[in-house]
Amino acid sequence: MYNIASCLQLLRNIRSVSFASVDKEGNPHNRMIDVMLVENEKLYFLTARGKSFYNQITNNPKVAIVGLSQDYQTVRLKGIATKLNDQKKWIDKMFRANKSMNEIYPGESRYILDAFVVENGEVEIFDLSVSPIFRQSFQLGSEKVSSKGFFITEECIQCGVCAKKCPQQTIIKGIPYRINQEHCLHCGLCYEVCPVKAIRKTI
Repeated sequence: MYNIASCLQLLRNIRSVSFASVDKEGNPHNRMIDVMLVENEKLYFLTARGKSFYNQITNNPKVAIVGLSQDYQTVRLKGIATKLNDQKKWIDKMFRANKSMNEIYPGESRYILDAFVVENGEVEIFDLSVSPIFRQSFQLGSEKVSSKGFFITEECIQCGVCAKKCPQQTIIKGIPYRINQEHCLHCGLCYEVCPVKAIRKTI
C-alpha cells in the first residue's frame, strides 16, 4: 500500500511541513519548512545561515518532520539532517524545482541558503482516511526501525476483554491474543483494561 518513496512524496506534496529541532540547552523548537525536493528515497530542504534553525541543526543534526495531508494521512520522519557538498549545484536544482523561491530570494541572494538532505532515519505513515486506520514504519537509509506500540505476552488468559474494548477492533483471538499492529491506534486502552497485566508497552 505504501513504501518509503510514496511516504516521502506525500511530504513533498504537502510541501510546508513541521520541522522540530533542539537547541544547545536541549529546548525543543518547531517551525514550518518547505520540502524542496524528494528523490532516490531522500528528502531535501533549504534554510538560511542566519536562522536559529540553521544553528540548531548544525550543532545537533537530529530532526523530526511531520506533515498532514487533506485526506488525514500523517507522515512522520525522524532522522539526521546532513549539509550537502556542492552547495551551488543543489541550491540551483531546488530553485528550479520550486519557482516561487526566486521571488523570496531573487538572484544571487539565494546563496545565503544552505542545502540539506535527510537520508537516514525512520518514516511512519498513519492513515486515518481508511477504516480501520492504517500505520506502517519504514527504514530510511541505514537507520533501523524502532519498536512501537503494545504487544500481548504469554501471560494472556484469553479473557477477550482487550478485544472487546479496542476502538479499532484490531485484536485477534488466539493463544495468546494478538494485536494487528498495522491497525493499532497506540491508544493504550487494551493495556489499561487487561485484568492480568499481560500487555506490554514499547512506545
